[in-house]
Amino acid sequence: MDRATTESLQTAIDRAGNAVDVIRNQSTRAFSHGLGFVPAEFTNWREEALAWHNSCALLDQSHHMTDLFIEGPDTVRMLEHLGVNSFTGFGKDRAKQFVAVNHDGFYIGDSVLFGLDDDSADLVGRRTVIDWVEFNARSGDWDVTVDRDPQSVQRGGRPPRLYRFEIQGPSAGPLVEKLTGQPIPDVKFFGMATLTIAGREVRALRHGMAGQVGFELFGPWEEGAEIYEAIRTSGEEFGIKQVGAVAYSTANLESGWIPGPMPAIFTGADLAAYRDWLPATSAGSLGGSLYSRDITDYYVTPYDLGYERLVKFDHDFVGREALRARADEPHRHKVTLVWHPDDIAKVLASLWTPGPTYKYFNIPKARYGQFQMDTVLSEDRQVGISMDCGYVVRDQAVVSLAVVDEAVARPGTEVRVVWGESPRSVKPGVEPHEQTEIRATVESAPLDPFARTKYRSAPQS
Repeated sequence: MDRATTESLQTAIDRAGNAVDVIRNQSTRAFSHGLGFVPAEFTNWREEALAWHNSCALLDQSHHMTDLFIEGPDTVRMLEHLGVNSFTGFGKDRAKQFVAVNHDGFYIGDSVLFGLDDDSADLVGRRTVIDWVEFNARSGDWDVTVDRDPQSVQRGGRPPRLYRFEIQGPSAGPLVEKLTGQPIPDVKFFGMATLTIAGREVRALRHGMAGQVGFELFGPWEEGAEIYEAIRTSGEEFGIKQVGAVAYSTANLESGWIPGPMPAIFTGADLAAYRDWLPATSAGSLGGSLYSRDITDYYVTPYDLGYERLVKFDHDFVGREALRARADEPHRHKVTLVWHPDDIAKVLASLWTPGPTYKYFNIPKARYGQFQMDTVLSEDRQVGISMDCGYVVRDQAVVSLAVVDEAVARPGTEVRVVWGESPRSVKPGVEPHEQTEIRATVESAPLDPFARTKYRSAPQS
C-alpha cells in the first residue's frame, strides 16, 4: 500500500468530524477466512463443523491471517514493551497469546506470537495488533527489522511465506503419532515442538479450538502441498475431513474467542502519530445496532474479554499503570448468548412472510462488520455488547459472544439482543430493514464444558 497517496485514519476522522462515522460507513468486508484461496466447502459446512468433535478436522489457515516477522536483538524487549503478557522465558519454540492495550488500558488487539528463535518471532493474526506493533517497530528506537506477509487477498498473487495447517479433534493425537512414527509430543497448551513429517521438519504449536486437542503445523510454503497430502492420506483411517472456509469461521463461537473487539486507537494524543501512519481503510468497519457518537463507548479492556490471566505486572508496558488501576474496578464479563429459536426464526422468516423485513442473518456466520457491535439489553437498560454471532452445528443453536455487566453475567440470565441498525449505515452489506429484539440466555464462554473447565485452564508456556 502506498501510504503517501492513501488517506490516513487521522485525516479521515478530521474530514468526517467523528471516528464512528468513518468506520460505520466503511465498506471493508467483515472477514475472509481464506475465501477464494480455500474452498468454501469440501463436502458441506455442517458435517465439516462436526469433524473437530467426532473425528479429525484438517484446516488450511495459510491464507486468511497476516504474519509480521520480527528479527533483531530488541525483538523480545520491544514486544515486552507493547504486550501485557509476561515474557519470562520467552524465546525459541515458545508461544503465547499476545495482547496489547493503549495508554489508557483499553484493548488494541491480540494475536498468536511464535518464538522462532531467541531474537526472532512471528506475530500471526488479525491486523489490528499487527499494525500497532509494526508502527512501533518502524518508528521507535528498536534494533529490529520487520517483514509483513499480508493475507492472500492482499498479496498480489504471490504465495504466502509459510503454510499453516490445523488438525483438530479426538483423532488428532493418533494421527500425529502415525505421521511422525513417534509418541505424541509432551508439550503443554501453547507449547511448541518440531516434528518430522514426510521427511520434512515441521514446527508445531500445541493448540486447539472448540475445546478439542490439536496442533497448528507450519513451515516453508514450498513444502506445504507435500505436508498437506501426507496429513490427508494418513488421516483417512481416522475419519479425517477437510474443512472449508465457511465451517472454520464458526469455530470461535464454540471456543469463546472474540475475533473483533473494537481496537482503542481512535482517541488520545498518545496515538495521534499512529493514526497519521495508519491508512483509514485499514481501520476496519463497524456494524451492529449499538450506535453512539462517542467511539469510546465501543472500547473494552482485557478484563472485559477474560484476559486477566494474561495480564502480568512483572514488566513495564504501554498501559501498565492504567490497567493496574482498573484491576479492582467493576468490569464486564465475556459470555455466550444463546439466542431464542423462535425469535431468530422470526428474523429469517421475515424474508418470505408479510410484514417488516429484519436485517439479513447469514448462516452460519452473521457478522457483517469487522467489528460487530450489537446492543444487549436487560429490561430497558443497556448491559453489554454482543460482538460475534452465528450458528453452532453441534448445539443446533444461534449464539453470540458478548461482554456484559456483572449483574447479568450469571448463566441462565435472560437478556435481549437488538438486531439491525438504526440509523442505517451506508455499508454495501446493509439493506433496508427494521430493528428487532431477540431474546437470549446467558451461558458461559467457552460454551463447551471441556474447553471451559479443562482446556482453557491449562497454563500457557
